[in-house]
Amino acid sequence: MFDVGPKHHAYAALTPDVVLDALSDLGLAVDGRLTALSSYENRVYQVMLDDNSSVVAKFYRPERWRDAQIMEEHSFAAALMAEEVPLVGPLSLNGNTLHHAHGFAFSVSPRRGGRMPELDDGEVLEWIGRFIARIHNVGAKQAFSSRPTLNVSTFAIESRNWLVDNHIIPLDQQTEWLAVCSQAIDIATQKFANHPARNIRLHGDCHPGNILWTPTDLPNGGPHFVDLDDARMGPAIQDLWMLLSGHRAQRTQQLSMLLDGYEQMRELNRDELALIEPLRTLRLIHYSAWLARRKDDPAFVQHFSWFGSSDYWAGQTHMLVEQCEAMQEEPLYV
Repeated sequence: MFDVGPKHHAYAALTPDVVLDALSDLGLAVDGRLTALSSYENRVYQVMLDDNSSVVAKFYRPERWRDAQIMEEHSFAAALMAEEVPLVGPLSLNGNTLHHAHGFAFSVSPRRGGRMPELDDGEVLEWIGRFIARIHNVGAKQAFSSRPTLNVSTFAIESRNWLVDNHIIPLDQQTEWLAVCSQAIDIATQKFANHPARNIRLHGDCHPGNILWTPTDLPNGGPHFVDLDDARMGPAIQDLWMLLSGHRAQRTQQLSMLLDGYEQMRELNRDELALIEPLRTLRLIHYSAWLARRKDDPAFVQHFSWFGSSDYWAGQTHMLVEQCEAMQEEPLYV
């Protein structure tokens, strides 16, 4: 599913002229102003038009998703917007939401502003909980056929094996990291076996940066969701746990407020609360492999220069030890 970046990265060919020509070929009246937006996985640009409005163009990372998988993302977005879930999805231009130019797949979306939500506000958390439940109500209606499922195999075992097979981990850290990683995977596997959950279509990466908040005194104010790039099958709790932070009492309070909103719209299988720490563990392992697979991307070299050192892997080992302990504690209860 993921690419290993070559020394001459594919994005080197994605020049401003290529971006502007691609949008112009769709009939958009671009005026030449182009701003790169923050995105480590894809290349995302705000593009100004002649009427002083703007659109957002997303050029997908080559070889990450097949066209069929991207179209499943777009279809999910369309289904959510049809149910008036506040989500920014791709525009249909010339009858299509997925386009190709110079070897790149790309989409174009409306530009929507906003800021990160105030997650220490109970009303905000309750509101977000309601909208996540609405995403899940749509997501539960059918399954993805080509997008992957978030589970121990896809997120942890495959990532661990890839890191070892490609000699990513320094020799002075490999033995210890591998032993602790394998222990963490064993514990997570047992937790998933003891607490089976129904897999539904998810946002998949529902952290605060993917939720934008607009003032509630504006039309359609409140939260709206962006970036379904990581949408996949998985347990519902995956879209809730990344909004929790702080010590146990804080996380319990935050979860309670999220569920106050969520369960106004949809019931959560409370047995899934036992999967929060296992899911955090899978994400930790997956994240290291995600970084390693992109280590030759110039954007990653710039922003993640600390990746790959012995200190980095020693820190990962320490965090996995902590996760082994956390997974064996009593789950959050609300």
